[in-house]
Amino acid sequence: MAAKKTPTAKSARGRKQDRARVAGGQDYEVGYEAKKSGRSAQAVKKAIKKVGNGRNKVERKLAR
Repeated sequence: MAAKKTPTAKSARGRKQDRARVAGGQDYEVGYEAKKSGRSAQAVKKAIKKVGNGRNKVERKLAR
């Protein structure tokens, strides 16, 4: 029996959206993470620089 594939979300341009990453250059994404974690936008950018832009890694870093 073959495994079912789940449909992936696509952007307006037809490309796949990458929700597993935080775009440090996008103010709305940095602001979202800052609000979600209760930290400043500057702290989010610093975390992205330190651990990379993977959402799980950034969230773990901000939770410390």
